[in-house]
Amino acid sequence: MSADISPVIASTAQWLLCSYPVTGGALDAALAEAQAHQAATAAAWLRYPTAADAAVVALVGPGGSAGLDWITGADTSGPGVSEEPWRSWVDEVVASWAACLLTTPELADEAVAALARSEHAGGGRLDFRRLIRPDDRDRQAAVLLRHPDLLGPVAELHRAALVRHLQDGRLDADRV
Repeated sequence: MSADISPVIASTAQWLLCSYPVTGGALDAALAEAQAHQAATAAAWLRYPTAADAAVVALVGPGGSAGLDWITGADTSGPGVSEEPWRSWVDEVVASWAACLLTTPELADEAVAALARSEHAGGGRLDFRRLIRPDDRDRQAAVLLRHPDLLGPVAELHRAALVRHLQDGRLDADRV
């Protein structure tokens, strides 16, 4: 895959972590970060399944976090906002799909299975263990990040599109 969508993945994972913060220490933060990153990666790879799709989003940008911030009630009007340029690389659909994957194990399993045949996988082994098979420690570390009621408003934004996308079996962005 030649186009790099890592800014979308990193920014969307960061948004998830800021919106649903870790309540424990450094180990909890690392475990929650791994889960958010895996969910954002899977969602972005599904959303932008080809090099052409990834190149387009890298060129025009994904839209930013303003709508998501409004839905979650985040106050982004303070003095620190101008210092957060990563927010412009947050993708609402990717965040919504990641929220679905974090809160619905069946969808996470289907998504990772679909990714195995995507351009992004490149025939390699995919490791999304913390997303699809979190242990008790992972769940404890990301209790807010995996809470279905808290993530519900974000997950519901684009859940139907994710379900259609996975049921269709084709990984084409124009089908989203």
